[in-house]
Amino acid sequence: MKSQKEMLPLSEAVTHLLEECRMVLPGIQALFGFQLIAVFNSTFRERLSSTEQFFHLAAIGLVATAVAMVMAPAALHRQTSPQAATQDFITIATRLLLMSMFPLMLAISLDFYLIARLILNNTVTSFLLSTALLILFITLWFLLPRLRFLQTIVHG
Repeated sequence: MKSQKEMLPLSEAVTHLLEECRMVLPGIQALFGFQLIAVFNSTFRERLSSTEQFFHLAAIGLVATAVAMVMAPAALHRQTSPQAATQDFITIATRLLLMSMFPLMLAISLDFYLIARLILNNTVTSFLLSTALLILFITLWFLLPRLRFLQTIVHG
């Protein structure tokens, strides 16, 4: 069964792209807020080593980076050509949105490791679980779309 593809006009493609950014942003911002609050919890200092606290700081930095990358297309569009829809904008904005997934998946995996470590009190199991989560993100966000793309090429 062939998959049909419809090309959108540039203006619709820009609208869809900016809408995707708007949909992703609240979740990332909520995660960022919870990350910031965690630092003020007594468990943070009492039960996490200084290395693990550094991991959390790195995760906060990664989420902040993802927020900046997800918000960049709207800022770029507003400041460069708010009345125009260009292929260059779509290309840059798409790349920013896709690149934001790397720091986001790393941050979530790091924080998942820390939470698992606190709950399970087992470093190895926590590391294995967070690695499995990272592999799941990579599979769903990067490998699955490429497999579908390759199937489209192979099957016409």
